[in-house]
Amino acid sequence: MPAPPPFMLTTGPVTAYPAVLNAMARPAVYDGHHAFQNFYHGMIGKLRAAMRLANQPLVLQGDALLGLEAAAASLIGRSDVVLNLVSGVYGKGYAGWARRHGGEVIELEVPFDQAIEAEAVRRALAARPDIGVIAVCHHDTPSGTLNPLAEIGRIARDHGAYVIADAVSSFGSLDVHPEAASIDIFVTSAAKCLGATPGLTLLGISERAWARIKANPDAPRASFLSLLDWELAAEIGRPFPVTPSLAEIYGLDAALDLYLSEGPERVWARHARTAAAARAGLKALGLKLWPVRESIAAPSATVFHVPDGLSDKALRDTLLDRYGVLLSLGRGFTAGKVLRIGHMGPSAEPMLAVTAIAALGGALNHLGIRSDAGAGVNAALAILDGAASNLPDSNKTTSWEVAHVDPA
Repeated sequence: MPAPPPFMLTTGPVTAYPAVLNAMARPAVYDGHHAFQNFYHGMIGKLRAAMRLANQPLVLQGDALLGLEAAAASLIGRSDVVLNLVSGVYGKGYAGWARRHGGEVIELEVPFDQAIEAEAVRRALAARPDIGVIAVCHHDTPSGTLNPLAEIGRIARDHGAYVIADAVSSFGSLDVHPEAASIDIFVTSAAKCLGATPGLTLLGISERAWARIKANPDAPRASFLSLLDWELAAEIGRPFPVTPSLAEIYGLDAALDLYLSEGPERVWARHARTAAAARAGLKALGLKLWPVRESIAAPSATVFHVPDGLSDKALRDTLLDRYGVLLSLGRGFTAGKVLRIGHMGPSAEPMLAVTAIAALGGALNHLGIRSDAGAGVNAALAILDGAASNLPDSNKTTSWEVAHVDPA
């Protein structure tokens, strides 16, 4: 198997924290043993604290697509009218699950370089008062855009609608939490901004959503898609619905320790500084961001137009082959049009943004696109110097230092 590139700055999966990988090497323990059940109960408590939930979160034994499909299957009933908010590839794709389980799907769509406006949601609900469920992707990674989740959640709650939110690539990078944003099923991943490995879905489910799921005769039961089967899984002495993914759970526990010990606010600030440096550097190189406004660009990914006349794959491959920097290609509508720099978990380090900008400047020049790599690097560094000068001295410990402290 080939070695990973020195700088894997993709939009997921990410290079997991060393502490996560070390934790995953722990010996397997029978999941019915009281020691593992106590451990799992404690891990769920950490996740509850990270997600700022009043009730218990769920962990499903499959990556985030499992949770997104399970949310549709569990919450949406046959007679429901679903408003699907579309600002990107993944938002568009959710309609398939919504149609499978609901009676009617209405789409509110904007160009994929824009974000949904909260007032447009309000108008859609006024036009169709029978809308009962809203589906929204908070951060659509192929576009790098961010929707106003909390505003949408409040409007939906006032209307009486339930919200399913795809927060797979946003949770852990900024201040977004299920209850504060009035979200009924909040779906995220261990393998993005938390810096763990693929294999688990993390869900926050409101009490009103639980009541609706239990009243839905079509909600899966005794199924890999079942949320109901996992509702009480953290209770000590209760058997798991299926054998849990032990290594991934050990890794998630370590990732939560890192997140909580560094401090969520500092983690969010680290993501924001990294993204700001990358964007300043890109503009100095003469490159154009894909989002129509920088204010709607997510802190966990920077998406930019590939220059005219240049192949996205040629630029991606030159970055990798000459400089060891791996970026993500576009996907769906953005395929062939953009490259994506991931700032998630371990890759949300400001100096990695500088590395990406330096490599991009070199790659563009190598491919015949005149670019001032020095100007790009200086612009990125200026952001970091300004951000560092505004931090209290007590906050200047780097996340690398935190990540490399022995969890014991």
